[in-house]
Amino acid sequence: MSELLEADPFAAEVALRAPAELRAFNAAGVLAAADVHVAARLCELAGEADPWVMLAAALAVRGPRLGHVYADLATASATTVADVEAAVDVAALPWPPAGEWVARVAASALVTGPAAPLRLEGTRLYLDRYWREERQIASDLRAFEGDQDVRGDVLDGGLARMFGAGDELQRQAAASAVRRRLAVVAGGPGTGKTTTVARIVALLAEQAEASGEAAPLVALAAPTGKAAARLEEAVHDEARGLAVSEPVRERLLALQASTLHRLLGRRPGSHSRFRHHRGNRLPHDVVVVDETSMVSLSLMARLVEAVRPEARLVLVGDPGQLTSIEAGAVLGDIVGPATGEGIVVLDRVHRFGGGIAALATAVREGDADAALAVLADAPEGVTWLQVDAGEPDAEAALGLVRRRAVAAGRTAYEAARAGDARGALDALGAFRLLCAHRRGPAGVAAWMPRVEAWLAAEVDGFAAGERWYVGRPLLVTQNDYGLQLFNGDTGVVVADGEGGARAAFERRGEILRVSPARLDAVDTVYAMTIHKAQGSQFGTAAVLLPDPASRLLTRELLYTAITRAREELVLAGTEEAVRAAVERPVARASGLRELLWG
Repeated sequence: MSELLEADPFAAEVALRAPAELRAFNAAGVLAAADVHVAARLCELAGEADPWVMLAAALAVRGPRLGHVYADLATASATTVADVEAAVDVAALPWPPAGEWVARVAASALVTGPAAPLRLEGTRLYLDRYWREERQIASDLRAFEGDQDVRGDVLDGGLARMFGAGDELQRQAAASAVRRRLAVVAGGPGTGKTTTVARIVALLAEQAEASGEAAPLVALAAPTGKAAARLEEAVHDEARGLAVSEPVRERLLALQASTLHRLLGRRPGSHSRFRHHRGNRLPHDVVVVDETSMVSLSLMARLVEAVRPEARLVLVGDPGQLTSIEAGAVLGDIVGPATGEGIVVLDRVHRFGGGIAALATAVREGDADAALAVLADAPEGVTWLQVDAGEPDAEAALGLVRRRAVAAGRTAYEAARAGDARGALDALGAFRLLCAHRRGPAGVAAWMPRVEAWLAAEVDGFAAGERWYVGRPLLVTQNDYGLQLFNGDTGVVVADGEGGARAAFERRGEILRVSPARLDAVDTVYAMTIHKAQGSQFGTAAVLLPDPASRLLTRELLYTAITRAREELVLAGTEEAVRAAVERPVARASGLRELLWG
């Protein structure tokens, strides 16, 4: 950033009107120009001229942009990281003395004045909105505490019928969700979370049936359309084999899932105001939210205030996965020490092999030595390629990745050319190349054309010259409610038998064929970011780790990447990169856990 300032003082990244005290932070990449401009405007409106207060305000504005709920003035000089890849000695910047700094901010009209935009809690400086939302969520969640009246004999019978030996934690989670108004079902991929959700809904329906009451009105929701569609499909799949009465089964099969935004009723032109709120609650008796780790603080605040006081709320997700790209780490804060009433963490993995599970456990627990030991032992289903994927000669060491990519690509292409959409989609789900970055030498943009080049060299007839070439794998990048395609959905271009091509997607077990002319927001998807892959799984996942210094390389990113593999994981990265990831958890400044747990 400092080089940019010298080369082009009028660049958009440069805060031209910043006081000298803030200019150094902007030049170092700690403060974006927008952070400085917003802080300057707040100070101007409050009649505040103290540059130390302006610096504090800029840090409070910066926090939510990076996922933090507040800025801690006492530790800012030691914990702040510059928003640039180059190494920056942040501690050497002109930080104010913490004690005097906090005292000046505490006396400022930005904190003490009417309608003050900032809140100071000890040394933590919040934007007022996030301060209010943290407290509102804590208050609303505490209001859900308490047991519900249930028919114990009916519940016990249902639990015995739906859960077998070895399902004790699932049984406990289901019983808790029936007996309590707030339940959390946490756990990694393959631990049976959505299976448990279907059984919870069935148990609640049986309670109503036994009491002669109407069946509960149930809402299934998730942060994204893709996650909502997967939740709906998983509940329907489970319902077909459940030992329940036909009326209960039919209710489960009739359930439809939606995004949280659609459930709450988003208002046009607003990202934070909804039709359902504290004064106009949701009509549902049970609200189930999947992939809760992806829910931001603000969206969770809007959800919990909209749920009726007497309704049940069931939060489902994996606190070890990547969090929302917006402020907060809500699910992790709610799960906390996992000792609370109604919180059950499932730990028995049903989906992937022992090697992948052992590695995922070591990473989730932050044990770098154990993770490296698992990789070195080369358990079945796990291959470690000790190579920096960003190096110019890395491709030569990634022969296994090439073989897997070409095998899956060949199968998908041949099926697509024959018009076999199901076969092409199955092949597409058999392998995926995952990257931490979108750009850069180890990023999606660099490796996508390499995979296409491998296929062109080794697959007869393959040609990627035209936009809608047969066999092209597709990634939807925007929700299309008309087509029922959602951001993150994948498809493939298949021959239509008449010299043309159609785009094929799987939707609720059926094949949806769409004219390419109707698709605007799609990318090619031989490789994708780990963030985009969240919520998906592949037969083989080949993960390319970036340089150890990458700010994106975190424990949660690595855990999410590992758990995308069902049968085989190919991990390409140096020992230094693996260790750096495991030892670098996402550290989000949040006060919600403290408010909930003390």
